[in-house]
Amino acid sequence: MTSTLTNFAQLITAIVLTSFAITMKADTATDKTLFDFKAVTNSPAWEVVNDDVMGGVSTSQFQVLTNACAVFSGTVRLENNGGFASVRSAPVGENLTGLTAFVLRVRGDGRGYKFSVRTGASFNSQLYQTSFTTKQGEWEEHRLAFSDFVPTFRGRILTDVPLLNPAKVNSVGFLISDKQAGPFRLEIAWIKASPAGR
Repeated sequence: MTSTLTNFAQLITAIVLTSFAITMKADTATDKTLFDFKAVTNSPAWEVVNDDVMGGVSTSQFQVLTNACAVFSGTVRLENNGGFASVRSAPVGENLTGLTAFVLRVRGDGRGYKFSVRTGASFNSQLYQTSFTTKQGEWEEHRLAFSDFVPTFRGRILTDVPLLNPAKVNSVGFLISDKQAGPFRLEIAWIKASPAGR
């Protein structure tokens, strides 16, 4: 009987220690910074892609302000069936396996934006997108779960491709296409990938 109780106690102890180790491992998962625009060396060139690729006349630019933030700004125009402006990063070269969301620190103008992710190197590869809305003049952090990203191609939602795979993130970007003409401005302090519960 004593042996049985001892074995049972050892089993319970092993389970508790294993659970504790798993919890500690999960708790030590940390954010991974993709871009910190206060550190200019971590801010390689970004590429602007506007609706002029299909005949539109919207304009935009992406600037990195020294020791401050990046600014995505311009004017959306609806002529010639246009209506969007976007910017995308150079390849990030990061495997985000084990992380569950992007976290953005931004200050906007009250307009809605989309955060986009490419998993392929080609401009014609599918684009995963999810939306967020800014508050005019306020710095905010937006947590965008990987599971909320929708695969698209030239504005159409795709149903025959897999969900966003964090191990295959090639580049990230921002898009404005809210069907409202006029100027826009989005300031970005940093972009991170985060584990669950952060």
